Amino acid sequence: MTAILSTGRGPQESRLSRAGALIVMLVFTLYFLIPIWWLFIASTKSSAQFGNSAPLWFADFNLFENIGQLVAYRDGVYLKWMLNSVLYAGLGALLGTLFAAMCGYALAKYRFPGRDLIFNVVLGGVLVPATALALPLFLIFSQVGLTNTFWAVFLPSLVSPFGVYLTRIFAASSVPEELLEASRLDGAGEIRTFFTISVRLMFPALVTVFLFQFVAIWNNFFLPLIMLRDEALFPVTLGLYSWNSQVNQIPELRLYVLVGAFLSIIPLVITFLLLQRFWRSGLGAGAVK
Repeated sequence: MTAILSTGRGPQESRLSRAGALIVMLVFTLYFLIPIWWLFIASTKSSAQFGNSAPLWFADFNLFENIGQLVAYRDGVYLKWMLNSVLYAGLGALLGTLFAAMCGYALAKYRFPGRDLIFNVVLGGVLVPATALALPLFLIFSQVGLTNTFWAVFLPSLVSPFGVYLTRIFAASSVPEELLEASRLDGAGEIRTFFTISVRLMFPALVTVFLFQFVAIWNNFFLPLIMLRDEALFPVTLGLYSWNSQVNQIPELRLYVLVGAFLSIIPLVITFLLLQRFWRSGLGAGAVK
């Protein structure tokens, strides 16, 4: 009798737990999506409608007019900031991923003294927050005269301890030693073997590293804040912050900040949508291996 009752409760408990999990997922989904929805709605309103209409629904749809005003303001300085962010994040993530792949591959496939020590240091670097390194980086860059330059933001973005860690794990699991030996026997050098064989096998992990690095650099705020003074070098995050600090003196900047923040999300969404299938396979393979 007990077994029968227990068997009867099993499917019901399973349905309840599934429903509870769906409710929790729905709550968290709304928690993340509502601010984005609010930002989109606010970007479609005029300055007069912003405080005098429903915060989560449309008034007049003025999005394209607002975008036109934004890009025309001060000779298109917002577009300059967006271009700077694309350069910082795009080039930084691309080169950072390449360097992480080289380091991770070397740690996985070559035996040399101190290899484990270097990997442990890399693991330690994963745990150090970027904000803790901002002040030392500023002092170093100021001594060599690189503050308030493109390189002050670009060079630190090339370093990715998490990327080294992930590519090392992935290279150790997905790049067979037999394939490397066959390539060497065919006369291929180490560099050619790396780019023609290893990079292809590691591609899902490299896309994952690229996405993480791209998002981190695009959203980077504190490092540009302490490194840059020239407005022409600002990324979009710092540029919008500078506008937001002037809202009390120039009220129309509030609308530009909202529209600019909404537009700044679009490159991240496009990049993720284009690379998501590689990203998911990379994370799944890394988790299994």
